[in-house]
Amino acid sequence: MLANVLIGLREGLEAGLVVGILVAYLHKIDRTDVLPKLWIGVASAIALSLGAGALLTFGPYGLSFQAQEILGGGLSIVAVGMVTWMTFWMARHARGLSSELRAGVDRAVTGTAFALVTLGVVSVGREGIETALFVWATVNAGADAVLGTIGAVLGILVAVIISYLIYRGFVRINLSRFFFWTGIFLIVVAAGVLAYGVHDLQEAGVIPGVGVAAYSLAGVIPPMSWYGTVLAGVFNFTPEPTIAQLIVWIAYIAITLPLFLRVSLPGRSPAAQTAA
Repeated sequence: MLANVLIGLREGLEAGLVVGILVAYLHKIDRTDVLPKLWIGVASAIALSLGAGALLTFGPYGLSFQAQEILGGGLSIVAVGMVTWMTFWMARHARGLSSELRAGVDRAVTGTAFALVTLGVVSVGREGIETALFVWATVNAGADAVLGTIGAVLGILVAVIISYLIYRGFVRINLSRFFFWTGIFLIVVAAGVLAYGVHDLQEAGVIPGVGVAAYSLAGVIPPMSWYGTVLAGVFNFTPEPTIAQLIVWIAYIAITLPLFLRVSLPGRSPAAQTAA
């Protein structure tokens, strides 16, 4: 549940900040007359995200076991790819996000109404679909579906409140630090989702090695213990991973985390210090 709360909070805050910037800029240039078109785009994006969640939830029913495992494993890998891409995108573009969105609004208000609706759909929809896909992947990996959904909704509601308070000027938070630490957390969570996706593909016979554990920590961290349940629910931890799961988990962390730190902390690199 904690992982889904954070996913909903982070993605919801990203979407909320985007909407806040767009609304504030339209007020600034005195084009509030086009606000309804923007809200149509935002509403369309929300509906699209809910539709994606419903499709992911009810779509696999009726498929064979192998087809369900292939679908689950494949979508888990896609979810990890989307979260990884969005984490790096936010790390690179957070400082210039406001100017990029303002430029998009300038192009939209001088064009057709459809352009502004599209801007709202794209700006919010990518966050919503990413949230739906990643929450589904964590639930599919063994987390409680009800708690997982409640956690994601709770995170989104908190994000909406925080975004509104930021827009009104009542709250100031260090967004760079927030996205940095949540980015690290989501990378670790994504590594677990990726490993579970590989396990699904092994169950389907796409990847060999199912049933062959690399090691066993069941005696130290029993799967049914409270701490084993917490680790499984938050990080998709398994005490007996297969060799393929262990390899992809280590490889993902070893490659993604250093790259994220390099992108997020450019001022600490020798090249950046030399340029400064």
